[in-house]
Amino acid sequence: MEIAYFYIRSKKYIVENNQFDIIIVGGGIVGLASAYKINLKYPDKKILVLEKEKEVAAHQTGHNSGVIHSGMYYKPGSYKAKNCVDGRRELVAFAKEYKIPHDICGKVVVATDDSELAHMNKVLNNAIANGVEGIEKINSKQIKEIEPFCEGIEGLWVPCTGIIDYADVSRKYVDLIQSKFQGSKVLTEHEVTAFDKQQGYTDVITPKGKFRGTYIITCAGLQSDRIAKKEGAKIDTAIVGFRGDYYDLSDKGKNKVRNLIYPVPNAKYPFLGVHFTRMIKGGTECGPNAVFVFKREGYTKTDFSLKDTAEALSFGGTWKFFAKNMKFAMDEYHGAFSKTFFLKRLRKLIPSLEMDDLKPGRAGVRAMALAPEGNMIDDFKIEVNGNAIHVLNAPSPAATASLAIGTAIQEMANEHFHLG
Repeated sequence: MEIAYFYIRSKKYIVENNQFDIIIVGGGIVGLASAYKINLKYPDKKILVLEKEKEVAAHQTGHNSGVIHSGMYYKPGSYKAKNCVDGRRELVAFAKEYKIPHDICGKVVVATDDSELAHMNKVLNNAIANGVEGIEKINSKQIKEIEPFCEGIEGLWVPCTGIIDYADVSRKYVDLIQSKFQGSKVLTEHEVTAFDKQQGYTDVITPKGKFRGTYIITCAGLQSDRIAKKEGAKIDTAIVGFRGDYYDLSDKGKNKVRNLIYPVPNAKYPFLGVHFTRMIKGGTECGPNAVFVFKREGYTKTDFSLKDTAEALSFGGTWKFFAKNMKFAMDEYHGAFSKTFFLKRLRKLIPSLEMDDLKPGRAGVRAMALAPEGNMIDDFKIEVNGNAIHVLNAPSPAATASLAIGTAIQEMANEHFHLG
């Protein structure tokens, strides 16, 4: 019998049997929520989650801004729209039940120019169609009542938006998986390097041992395309990383933002624009920008991986995406290296913001799935390959929607794996 030793949060566990009903690759919030939801439906199933880092939620989950998204931006009828609204409500109930710190503080979306009003109204209509509760249009006076230092001509008040720490949520999923379901485990520092597919099962290979699973689910975030290909899936999309840099409000500037302030997103570009976000554990972040990274999990401006760079630039869709968004890309790089330029963008929302109101903050990297034509895959993308399910694209609002996505994957597993 093979015995694998592993550590999670300074506790030592022993796995005396390396055979599992389902093995999930990736200990981010989506992989953990999927394990939790499948175990809730099938408590006798043994599920193993494998995470390559020392802690769960180490990359996108732990580096995002912690916003509980309302579901207002997404195309009605899309997976993003439905799962965000349903997932948000379920997440808030989950946070209340398990006493995870959170605050449904609301946010304002602010138009600063007449040219933004048409798209702001489209966002409002999407929100209504998606069932976002409480959203309303507000005037310039109402904006200042909510955020006194913010200047805008019109805006949207979104009372159901909130803030949370998604790493806290992920750790609670781990606790529940390991305490409620006998035989289910989460192993950190277990990087999946290969899959050995056999009749009726798959051996998942890591440097610390081999684990046998009847079924496989991959939720590998920034590595999702690579892991899916290793498992044997035929996919035509590729992951390209984009770093988001943040500034924090200094002690001098922190009184200029109460909660969350967002611009009206530019319909031509795939990101929401720089915004202000109060954090649940203190402080306020300003950002992010979005710049192409030369290392998928590189959080500084100088991080470089020859493998990651070569893969990204050898994919034709990357160059087509750059060609379609060249002005956007140049502006984002300018903001990455110029605090003055970054401040100028933030001043669209808060004109009184000054240079010493900002101090350098952290960075995150988001996984963007690109099609060969250079189009960003704008919705969640989950595919089945034999005895495996692959989450190929789970961008924002995946953290907000994690419990709803977990339910969707549980239903897919029930249908394709015949778990019942």
